[in-house]
Amino acid sequence: MGSGRNRRTSHAIFCFPFSIFLLSILLGGCAAPAEPIERKAPIPKTVTDLAAAQAGSGVVLRFTLPNETTDHRLLKHLPSIEIYRVIRPAVPASSAVSVAPRLILTIPSAMVDQYTEQGHIRVVDSLKAEDFRPEEEDVAEYIVRTRASSKKESTDSNSAQLPIYPPADSIVDLKVEISRPGVLLTWTPPHKTLIGSAPIITKYYVYRAELDTAGTAAADEEQNPKPKTPLLKIGEGEAATYRDTLTQLGKTYIYSVRSVAQYPNASLESDDSNLVKVTPKDILPPASPQGLVVVFVPVAGEAPAHVELSWAINSETDIAGYNVYRTEQDGVSGTLLNPELLLTPAFRDMNAVPGRRYLYTVTAVDRSGNESPASASAPGGVPAENQPAP
Repeated sequence: MGSGRNRRTSHAIFCFPFSIFLLSILLGGCAAPAEPIERKAPIPKTVTDLAAAQAGSGVVLRFTLPNETTDHRLLKHLPSIEIYRVIRPAVPASSAVSVAPRLILTIPSAMVDQYTEQGHIRVVDSLKAEDFRPEEEDVAEYIVRTRASSKKESTDSNSAQLPIYPPADSIVDLKVEISRPGVLLTWTPPHKTLIGSAPIITKYYVYRAELDTAGTAAADEEQNPKPKTPLLKIGEGEAATYRDTLTQLGKTYIYSVRSVAQYPNASLESDDSNLVKVTPKDILPPASPQGLVVVFVPVAGEAPAHVELSWAINSETDIAGYNVYRTEQDGVSGTLLNPELLLTPAFRDMNAVPGRRYLYTVTAVDRSGNESPASASAPGGVPAENQPAP
């Protein structure tokens, strides 16, 4: 009897906590699982390759955006970017108080792609007149921080420091014209900077890009030209003029010119000039042929009397041929005698009417169809039977 009672008591003691455990599972199964809680805000790694260089009126910043946190976890999205800057005298006074860089630009993570170039971030800080002091040299210092959450940003990047100078004003009147040979560019030298007179302009750099016009409407091409190639420097010089002799007919080009100002410790290019577009076409005629000679040739055997013309070969390399004209009136171009261009500088007029006096002229035609002015006229003709030979 006692042993049976003990077994029943042990069974009851075992079943009671098990029932509570089972009840807790059943009740807990109806509850929603707890949301995962991020224990620690992600902190991007520190930028270590920040570099800065002045280009015209701006400072170009380049660096690599981190893709990991400080504890070596991959960032789930691009971090936002914070750029800090301070401008101070190159030689600060002994009593000067150190000033920390201040935030000048924030790039949200959704806009970072717009500043990405060949795997790096490229940001331009545009300098203004108030950033410079007349007759003084200043240094700009930049640091960068990145942020993957609102709670914590990265530590400061390496410091990028550089002297800054006011560039000469951009050239605003760049003009181009088709010339022989190539394209001629002209402009007016700049005389000012953002804060006063321009320093000595030592030279000019000429830049050119080829424009991609395929499938582009004329209006769109004028408003939003799409260069087929980037602007590349093609030449330099000290004069406010440049001739580009390496163009190809039919291609469209965009030109820009930058002045180079000389400071005591640096040379600085200006910003781009106004952009000008041109499509080189051969619209310039060759020079007039020279040395036209007209000779009467009497009857010889079965060959009738006629007039022979000859002249000097034109020096241009794109001459396609020559035309011969005949008239009986001074100052009138007359009639074209050859049905096709003459490939050699000679012509035989077999249709001269005996007894009439003619004036002959010659023109040169290039491969683009441009015809030169007429040569100096030369008289000639076939004499009548009772007239002496000229």
